[in-house]
Amino acid sequence: MERIPLAERMRPQTLDEVIGQSHLLDQGEILRQIVRKKEPVSLILWGPPGSGKTTLARIIAKEVSAEFVELSAVTSGKKDVERVVEHARQNWNLKLRTILFVDEIHRFNKAQQDAFLPHVESGLITLIGATTENPSFEVISPLLSRSRVLVLQPLAKEEIISILQRALKDLKKTKQATPKALDYIAELSGGDARIALGNLELALSMGEKLTPDIVRVAAGKRVPGYDKKGEMHYNVISAFIKSMRGSNVDATLYYLARMIDAGEDPKFIARRMIIFASEDIGLAGNGALQLALNAFQAVERVGMPESNYILFHVATALAKSKKSRATSDAMYQATALAKQFPDSPVPLHLRNAPTRLMKDLGYGKDYKREADFKHNKGFLPDDLGTVQIFKDE
Repeated sequence: MERIPLAERMRPQTLDEVIGQSHLLDQGEILRQIVRKKEPVSLILWGPPGSGKTTLARIIAKEVSAEFVELSAVTSGKKDVERVVEHARQNWNLKLRTILFVDEIHRFNKAQQDAFLPHVESGLITLIGATTENPSFEVISPLLSRSRVLVLQPLAKEEIISILQRALKDLKKTKQATPKALDYIAELSGGDARIALGNLELALSMGEKLTPDIVRVAAGKRVPGYDKKGEMHYNVISAFIKSMRGSNVDATLYYLARMIDAGEDPKFIARRMIIFASEDIGLAGNGALQLALNAFQAVERVGMPESNYILFHVATALAKSKKSRATSDAMYQATALAKQFPDSPVPLHLRNAPTRLMKDLGYGKDYKREADFKHNKGFLPDDLGTVQIFKDE
């Protein structure tokens, strides 16, 4: 007899059993409305692995009394789609709805996605696509315009723990796991319920009592001294930034590796590098900001683990770059002056003069619209004096 994995056995069968995604499942939200009205619409479910995309698609099909047909874009082709369409026509003649669920829809090319269009438009099939990639880039525009894009979030640590506790109750093993063990499984899961349940199942098979040490062996990882919301999180990102600022490439890459190994959000790291590029490199390397921006977009589109190359590449480049805080220092000084002199009148010669009266009063006097024109009365309000905000290094 084939053994069904715990993650599959614990898959929710109704919306009320789903943990997480409250922004889609609370009363009045879109998925509740679809189920209540029994009127399915084509959807693109965009979210990380283990966030419930397949589960929600199956529940919707069940609740609206539609036949659920599942394809994986990894193993299916255009002919598979055509077979589904033909089957949907048979269902149509029998007055049955067909929901086609396409897992990893972003892996279908344009021609394969085009094959859905006329049948989605006619209502022959209701398409639910699941993707871990940004659908704006990976799903063709005509298909997007005919679908609602719903964003699923990674499950919070507390939600993962609730799922684990439910599984233990179902297995009648609630007393076999310590709270610390469940906390550790949740921490290792990265918001992925499937990974969490898989680690729980393996760990339970390895000992009478579930402890962090048993979990460590089952998951093949040590317990990291790193909590993405705790002090270590801030200490390591601080060391990462300071290492880049000090142009120490070795330390930069070490702290980057620690964050990635602990499951830190790669987009968080990329965002901090964007800030660093302006704050600490600035005018010393004007290309640094664009490089960091490109890194964030690439991480967002490529995903992990391939984004490791991008993060290590850009962190190395930023660490090796020349540094300048001229613009950062100028920003702080300009902000302080603006607070000290919040109501200083703009000099008359810098004001626009759209009327004759304003010109007669001296608005815009002797100002010329020429590149690099320097007025003999300067540009700052008189009460600021001859202050210098920006200082070339």
